[in-house]
Amino acid sequence: MVVTKEVDLPLYETLTVQEVNLSTSALMTAAPYLGKQCEGVNSEFMLCRQETNDARACVELGKGVTCCAMQVFMNIKKSCHEEFNQYLNCIDKSSGDFGYRHCRKTQAVFDNCMDEKMHVKRPDFGYFCRGRVHKSKRLPPVPPPCPCYPKFQDATPSLPDCKERKPARFTSRLFWVTE
Repeated sequence: MVVTKEVDLPLYETLTVQEVNLSTSALMTAAPYLGKQCEGVNSEFMLCRQETNDARACVELGKGVTCCAMQVFMNIKKSCHEEFNQYLNCIDKSSGDFGYRHCRKTQAVFDNCMDEKMHVKRPDFGYFCRGRVHKSKRLPPVPPPCPCYPKFQDATPSLPDCKERKPARFTSRLFWVTE
């Protein structure tokens, strides 16, 4: 991507935030709870990205998403650390594709812990597939102005050669079409 001097890039200090340094299996273990608890913040961030089509305008909302994820993992560590690790190890080591099918018993133990200690239920199957309307507190961006064209300018000027033409010497190319 070419960056010119007219492009205003954010400073590096504004972009730094503590990252969620976890493995794929750890993220898959907590994915339903993470998705449900950070749904509003993530929807706001994705709406900003879609509306503005500029990642620089949504840096603060992205930080909020990361902060929400960190908060969820800290709460899991505080309340259900042992159950989380059992489920994580099962997902990590039971199959090569991080499949859930071999780990339903450890998943049930982890889900019960989340329900009892954190009062968070696992979202039902298909929860994330349902359509939802997100109500944002931000104002929508100003749409770009419509292009103005002269009113009476002919978009297709007439052809300079408007004489009658002689019929074709041989038959038409559409000889199979009967009239």
